Amino acid sequence: MKIGVLALQGAFAEHIAILKRLNVDAIPVRLPHQLEGLDGLIIPGGESTTITKLMTHYKLRDRIIELAKNNFPIFGTCAGMIVLARELSRSGGVKPTGVMAIKVNRNAFGRQVDSFETEISIPVLGEKSLIGVFIRAPLIESVGEGCEVLARLNDGTIIAARQGKLLVCAFHPELTDDTRFHHYFLDIVSGKV
Repeated sequence: MKIGVLALQGAFAEHIAILKRLNVDAIPVRLPHQLEGLDGLIIPGGESTTITKLMTHYKLRDRIIELAKNNFPIFGTCAGMIVLARELSRSGGVKPTGVMAIKVNRNAFGRQVDSFETEISIPVLGEKSLIGVFIRAPLIESVGEGCEVLARLNDGTIIAARQGKLLVCAFHPELTDDTRFHHYFLDIVSGKV
């Protein structure tokens, strides 16, 4: 299995490290031709304004939209979730790809100093909770048709969702030692779930 990690900005090295721990061929993606031959793509957390501008500059945006529309597996974490959203409540100049039926609120939890970690229940990963690392994190305000909510915070805030082969979360699973969310994405890629 060969998984690309968008390597324009953000936590791409951490995703690559986790994939290598899982014995998956992890490819940094910076140019459109590097998307060829991949089985899936991860769009990491980072700065969504920078990531979307660089996607356009390096001519990746339209190709990623095309892949998503053709049922290609894509996993967006934090800023990656913003990138995949259909709508943003506060865009701040960010132009999402619009491929996933979610409305996202950027930096919903506040500034960098308001970052936090918390235990999350994600039933598709099993009974054991997962530690979610939220850094200037977004949240999902609403989901559209065909989109399944996978996790919420205790107050009901939506923090993870799936639509077909598109998977998103508001937190950074690559910043913990728990590989279950990456395993889940790999199961989506291989068609097991």
